[in-house]
Amino acid sequence: MRIVSIGEILWDVFRDGELLGGAPFNFAAHARRLGHEVVFISAVGEDERGRKALERMAELDLSPAFVRRVAGAPTGFVSVRLDRAGQPDFTIHRPAAYDCLELSASDLRQLAGFQPDWLYFGTLHQMAPPIRALTRTPMASLPARRFYDVNLRPGSYTPALVCELLREATAVKLNDGEVASVEQFLGWSHAGLEEFCRGAAREFGWQAVCVTRGERGCAVLVGGIYAEHGGYRVRVADTVGAGDAFAAAFLHGLGAGWSAAQIAEFSNRLGAVVASRAGAIPAWTLEDCERLGSTSIESGKK
Repeated sequence: MRIVSIGEILWDVFRDGELLGGAPFNFAAHARRLGHEVVFISAVGEDERGRKALERMAELDLSPAFVRRVAGAPTGFVSVRLDRAGQPDFTIHRPAAYDCLELSASDLRQLAGFQPDWLYFGTLHQMAPPIRALTRTPMASLPARRFYDVNLRPGSYTPALVCELLREATAVKLNDGEVASVEQFLGWSHAGLEEFCRGAAREFGWQAVCVTRGERGCAVLVGGIYAEHGGYRVRVADTVGAGDAFAAAFLHGLGAGWSAAQIAEFSNRLGAVVASRAGAIPAWTLEDCERLGSTSIESGKK
């Protein structure tokens, strides 16, 4: 598959160091490792963190062709505090370089030539009005399906924006807490996850939706077929980036034409592997995932 991911690239700053992250960047890195062609669109500052970010992208086999360097704006960073269970609490420092992204007419022509199958976006980056306007251009001009990772962060969303993005999506990923938020935004009430997934898919015309549930696994609806998977128990290092790995695995399964049950299982497996290792983009292989389950996994490379 060919995937365009647009959004924030930033440094997750922990008490004992910092690691490169940002949900759209993490997703892009994991999708690339799964063998897909990925274009990542963002911006960094003309600072040391920006330089290191571009170096790390090269190490991850991601092209920096659409990552702009912005004078006068710092490369994004987030302060991360982990609780005893490895669950993160984020403090997002803005404005940041990724809020200042611009695309030229030449950039848009190159993206059209790439002919992506999917366009990935989240909520945080879309909060900046210029970025929201900028993203509408490839949405309108590229015949790609749209994958929206809701990924709500305090102070980085509005109900109106979330509802707008839900209506623009072809496929959506949420966690169970975000399901409750979306129901509140829309004035909905559902008896359970299956009813929510089916109702939202009908309302918004989604082809697929997945809901992550932490250690309880996930729920997936694909083409009207619903499945749940209870997940895999691992020793958690931290959960930063686990949901982004899940998102990449989910899209990988959709592209491969897997069943809802297969997608749910593999997505849980990859998310569990990442959660068992420190950082948002730890080293992993498909063999690592296969050790947690019995289903054979094929690369997305073509």
